[in-house]
Amino acid sequence: MSEENWTVLRMMEWSGGYLEGKGVERGRLDAEHLLADVLGLERLQLYLQFDRPLQPAELDRYRPLLKRRAQREPLQYILGRAAFRELDLEVDEGVLIPRQETEILLDEVFEWARGEESTEMAALDLGTGSGAIALSLLYEGPFTRVVATDASDTALAMAKKNAEANGLAEAVEFRAGPYFDPVGEGEVFDLVVSNPPYVAEAEAATLQPEVRDWEPGEALFSGPDGLDALRTITAQAGGYLRPGGMLALEVGSGQAGLVLGLLEDTEEYTDVRVRRDLTGRERVVLAHRALTN
Repeated sequence: MSEENWTVLRMMEWSGGYLEGKGVERGRLDAEHLLADVLGLERLQLYLQFDRPLQPAELDRYRPLLKRRAQREPLQYILGRAAFRELDLEVDEGVLIPRQETEILLDEVFEWARGEESTEMAALDLGTGSGAIALSLLYEGPFTRVVATDASDTALAMAKKNAEANGLAEAVEFRAGPYFDPVGEGEVFDLVVSNPPYVAEAEAATLQPEVRDWEPGEALFSGPDGLDALRTITAQAGGYLRPGGMLALEVGSGQAGLVLGLLEDTEEYTDVRVRRDLTGRERVVLAHRALTN
């Protein structure tokens, strides 16, 4: 890659093909994001500057970013940020990258919450990671208090940074420890929500390199069948939910029926149901704490 005659358009075209040759599915799009970041532009602004020549200093900043993506490092880690619903979140290798499937989980939560009488609701977010769920609950309301737990100190530090950056630090309490361990006996919430690890350990080889080689394993894998975390949550969540409160869980492909069975075994829930994602997969399990047992 010489430093002569590289325009924005030529670089976008060449880089897109280069990344696709390395197995990156959306090579052109990712190249555009990286180039826009180097030039300090929005991605769509590149299309207004096709003929702009790239300066040597810009090429020097762009090359290592392109190389990182060619090595299958996730785009979000390279840029240091990820968009999630209405938030812009800082991310790095210490946290799971927020995904569109989890936005569907929150769609269901907000639809339920709008039908509740209270305008000051409390939520417990288990395995908060970057803080995507916890902060979205506060940002979009009607949740006014969120407790967020995570076993990873690295993840909690990132979640706290995101809370401060989005002006939500006063309304969220981050606690260190797995799942319910940091939650006090007798604490009760309107909502318990989680996007827990749910990938079976044996499935590691089937994951994309961006996921398998870069994202934190503790946020991905959950025992031989992927259900260890979901068993823990379904067994204990009822003790932290008010009667009528909601339990909302993201689950892996093929797991919804098993999780429904776990919930039914507790005899603590009513209105247990499943929501599919945009690909038609059963992705979200929802249930309400029974008013009486």
